[in-house]
Amino acid sequence: MATNLDIPPKLLTEAVRLGKHKSKKAAVEQALVEYINRRKQQGILKQFGTVDYDEDYDYKKARSRN
Repeated sequence: MATNLDIPPKLLTEAVRLGKHKSKKAAVEQALVEYINRRKQQGILKQFGTVDYDEDYDYKKARSRN
């Protein structure tokens, strides 16, 4: 899907340089991937303190192959 975006040239040039990308498109794609991942991480952070766990669970015992 072709999309026209009016991205400030200085911003795009700096993103390409810092990311060592070969093209503007690569820089924009990487930025979108990082944005999406960051948003997903923020959603996970909201889960902290809401999940019950078993205090008696022995993770070392669970690792054992016996």
